[in-house]
Amino acid sequence: MNATLVAVVLSLFSAVAYAAAAVAQERLASRHPGTSLPRLLGNGAWWWSVGLNAAAALLHVVALKYGPLTVVQPLGALTLVAAVPMGARVAGRQVGAAEWRGIAFTLAGLAAILVTASGPAPEDVLSVPEAVGVAGATSALIGLLARRGARPGLRHATASGFASGVASALTQTVTVAATDRSGPLLSVQVVGVALLVAAFATAGLLLSQTAYRGGLGAPLAMVTLANPVAAAAIGLALLGERLQGGAAGMLLALAGAGVAGWGVVQLSRAAPEPGAVPYEDHDEDHPVAAVLALRPETASAEPALLPRPTTGPEHLTPL
Repeated sequence: MNATLVAVVLSLFSAVAYAAAAVAQERLASRHPGTSLPRLLGNGAWWWSVGLNAAAALLHVVALKYGPLTVVQPLGALTLVAAVPMGARVAGRQVGAAEWRGIAFTLAGLAAILVTASGPAPEDVLSVPEAVGVAGATSALIGLLARRGARPGLRHATASGFASGVASALTQTVTVAATDRSGPLLSVQVVGVALLVAAFATAGLLLSQTAYRGGLGAPLAMVTLANPVAAAAIGLALLGERLQGGAAGMLLALAGAGVAGWGVVQLSRAAPEPGAVPYEDHDEDHPVAAVLALRPETASAEPALLPRPTTGPEHLTPL
């Protein structure tokens, strides 16, 4: 099977798992605003969302082995596409016409990107100095975006997207270097970059949890857009990745990115249909109920993709 096709299929499954985790995180954040990390660690539903994130990350890692960052990372937009029907189901409503339009724009834009970004399996990796430089610059940017006193929302979501995108780029270096039989499996490069991956992946998860307190739509859209921007910049600037078709391919890729970005924005702004009634979860300790049927304590409809006001402390953990 073609390596790029393998990467695309794995990315599809990864996006669905990430979407389920995002919906679960958003419902937890809405039910327990201001919950500290120690309390979350004792919440079974939160651990299920972490498990979904871990499964999605594993699929993503394998996809990075077979496809370049310019292919794998834009497919992360499918997370929002998958989250729309999942969020609608949790809220007990139908997917609206505006949401279907957003899905169509997103898919069309991604198709254009795939046409131009398809390439061979990655071979180049970041050197240790390059990885350290990327990590330092990203850490400074995340610190600026998520500084103390900043309200949870788009800035935290942007920081989460950058952290996750850099984690993916570093993961590709670990995956390719670890499977390259010309060197030792646990070289300084592999171990050192793997530690950076763990740090940025954890930061991305905690920052997204904080961002989702204000609702899922806009923050998830920002995470979805910031992630491929960071990863693709590293791939094009440091890993020698190129777009197909020369100048025409570049124009097509930019057009596709614009269309997909517009679709993501439309998905984040789409309002649910009135009269929705949330599902009743009869057993919140059951794994499926905990992840797919989480709801606020109120009896009123509260769609999963609408922003909510923040009522608790501004941070999940000090940043």
